Amino acid sequence: MDSRVGKRASDDSPGSEPGRRGEKLSDRVYGDIIDRIINRDFAEGERLPSEEQLACRYGVSRPIVREALARLRDDGLVRSHRGSGSYVQRRPDQAMLEFAPLDSLADIQRCFEFRIAVESEAARLATRKATREDQAVLTRALALLEQRIRDNALGVDADFGFHLAIARATHNRFFSDTLLSLEAAITYGQNLARGLGLRRPEHHVPEVQQEHRDIHDSILAGDHERAGQCMQRHLRNSRRRVFEG
Repeated sequence: MDSRVGKRASDDSPGSEPGRRGEKLSDRVYGDIIDRIINRDFAEGERLPSEEQLACRYGVSRPIVREALARLRDDGLVRSHRGSGSYVQRRPDQAMLEFAPLDSLADIQRCFEFRIAVESEAARLATRKATREDQAVLTRALALLEQRIRDNALGVDADFGFHLAIARATHNRFFSDTLLSLEAAITYGQNLARGLGLRRPEHHVPEVQQEHRDIHDSILAGDHERAGQCMQRHLRNSRRRVFEG
């Protein structure tokens, strides 16, 4: 059994661990496997231990291991072959680790999952509910993002402001209240994505800003399906850029 993880995991209830309220056992398994991939304990192309072996190592059930592996597949770090097991697809970008502590990676991924669900629906609803004033606010938010690019600034304030403008355009305060309550977590992920992006501005910046324009244009055109799809694609790509660098 893994001395770093298994002992503490075995002392807990199935849902969470002491020390960090709300932290799931699958988060710890997820984080430790990433740690091992980074340290090349699990090399690229190498087959991971079986679900049964991982469950024994961490002192958890196989469903918890499956949840952690599913997250690693979503992040593109692991691939699975039916009847053969799970294999390391690639190591995380080293630059990512300079920005994010290892124990935050699971929360970043979960925050993106939540945002994809909530903000895609907000974008759809905003196409129906936005007033001309709301549209003007959104256009100004997009212009501020453009200005941040010209200034070669990180622009997290403008990025969050753009997403908040969409939430407010729904005229349902629960969307904007939710974003505001999660501002620290959201801006953490935005800081990470944009900080990494500034290392590769020739690829990252045009891609991200085009995604923002697509969302903006879809909302102003009243195309609710496209607006939701553009928001979903933008947030999925943001998560990909964080984990792939």
